Amino acid sequence: MFTGFSSFLSLAVFGRNFWREIASRWALLLNSCGEEGSHCQARWFFQGGAEAPLFFKARYWHQQHQKFRDQRRILTPKMEATSSKTESTLQKSSLDVCTESNKRQHKSTSDTVIPSVDMESIQNLDSDEDTTLGLDEFSGLSPYERKRLKNISENANFFASLHLSASAARLREMIKKRQPPESKRKMPKKRENGTGCRRSMRLLKVDPSGVSLPATPTQPTLIADENPLLPPGPLEMTPENRDDDNDLFKGFLQTWAEVSKTNIKNTEKELSSIKNYKANLNGMVINEDTVHKVTKGPILSVALHPSEIRTLVAAGAKSGQVGLWDLTHQSEEDGIYVFQPHSQPVSCLYFSPANPAHILSLSYDGTLRCGDFSRAIFEEVCRDERSSFSSFDFLGEDASTLIVGHWNGNISLVDRRTPGTSYEKLINSSLRKIRTVHVHPVHRQYFITAGLRDTHIYDARHLNPRGSQPLISLTEHTKSIASAYFSPLTGNRVVTTCADCKLRIFDSSCISSQIPLLTTIRHNTITGRWLTRFQAVWDPKQEDCVIVGSMAHPRRVEIFHETGKQVHSFFGGECLVSVCSINAMHPTRYILAGGNSSGKIHVFMN
Repeated sequence: MFTGFSSFLSLAVFGRNFWREIASRWALLLNSCGEEGSHCQARWFFQGGAEAPLFFKARYWHQQHQKFRDQRRILTPKMEATSSKTESTLQKSSLDVCTESNKRQHKSTSDTVIPSVDMESIQNLDSDEDTTLGLDEFSGLSPYERKRLKNISENANFFASLHLSASAARLREMIKKRQPPESKRKMPKKRENGTGCRRSMRLLKVDPSGVSLPATPTQPTLIADENPLLPPGPLEMTPENRDDDNDLFKGFLQTWAEVSKTNIKNTEKELSSIKNYKANLNGMVINEDTVHKVTKGPILSVALHPSEIRTLVAAGAKSGQVGLWDLTHQSEEDGIYVFQPHSQPVSCLYFSPANPAHILSLSYDGTLRCGDFSRAIFEEVCRDERSSFSSFDFLGEDASTLIVGHWNGNISLVDRRTPGTSYEKLINSSLRKIRTVHVHPVHRQYFITAGLRDTHIYDARHLNPRGSQPLISLTEHTKSIASAYFSPLTGNRVVTTCADCKLRIFDSSCISSQIPLLTTIRHNTITGRWLTRFQAVWDPKQEDCVIVGSMAHPRRVEIFHETGKQVHSFFGGECLVSVCSINAMHPTRYILAGGNSSGKIHVFMN
């Protein structure tokens, strides 16, 4: 019905703008036909009823169309057939065009400008001549009807010439035939006759002449242990840096075997004043003759022989070596002897308090040995291949009974008087790891252990193999603990070294349920990966002072009072250019020995 105005309508517009165009065209159509009442009614509906639903608008214009058709003449059968055929063709073509347009684009515009209609073109419809249909066949039609039928015929011919149905069918076939691209990457074909990549004859197992080499039989490869355990039993005291039949070494053993024990234990001895103590410390110096490399690798333990006449320094290394340095000799090379009694690091080293001619060493390899200068052997005291030892100390003053700490948190009691190398009792402690073990110097039934973050004090008389609870737990530490030691004369103080850069001193004069914290000393204890961890130790002569290494520059060894005040710092200038992590003081003389992480021993002495 609206095909006469198809050139003004947009088929892609549906909704409000579409019906606005319909209202305008109907108003113009009714105006040209003299239907002034309907025109006014349509104009009013368009302006005043713009918010009405589209359904009512469509119904209204459908009623107007029915009324308009009733007022027209009835078409002749021939004209009606022609009109029906043309309208059906146009509707089919219009439907295809609309469907194709909706697939490409479907957008709604808020306001579409209504195209102006030339009123003259509507009024001149009477003067247009019909070139498609003859006047004889449609002589009874009005000019508008003739123009309408003409437009219907032209539109049908135009859409038929476009062949939209055939184009749509071809497009559907093309879409069906189209296949998705392959996701896998196509591998290039290998050239059969081309030259391949060059490969060595060794990889191809071909000798230079081109003959294939015989296949080598595969044999199981045995992975050698980096640190194999040394055989059980006593080991000969043979220096690695000397010949076996060296007369100088024999003289060294004989000299130290004849050295008698010096009584240095005197609990009633009064401590010297800090002023006198500082004066004696100021007289200690270091020079090139008192610095030498003794062992291979970092030093983990240092001990000084209690002799009043001669000076002997012992060092335990990470490589399992035990080095002895006699500073009494004029030549440094003549006084150094290195032994290999262990296969893993030597973490603890002591001269026997009962016989200074014996030196006891403990290692991570689960062995505890005693070096006897008189017999020139390293006797095996205790051996446990299933566990790793960390530290030990003497329970009795006669050095017959020992207490040994394990890295897995166990504690074992060893009696040297019984035959064999096994422990007497194995105790399960409440710690996951034990780094150091130290016995009270007066009340020797008490001993202190340093674990990961806790320090416990136990009573050796109440140890239970199934599990022992400590008498006292020191829980003030926030990070890993490196060591814990009683003061050497009275045991009234405990010093601990922690990774939180603090040295803590506790009052252990009365061992009860709690031990109060006396002093906290700020000290840099972060040594890193390649340096041995610091361990603060007491001075045997002045039990209210502790000795510890330092990370400060220039390099030094520091001494602090139990109140936290710094007493003295040992500077060595060019002779001390590294960090001395492990330090030990002579029990009666003013001699300090410090070991670094390269195997060097630095000795400060008067």
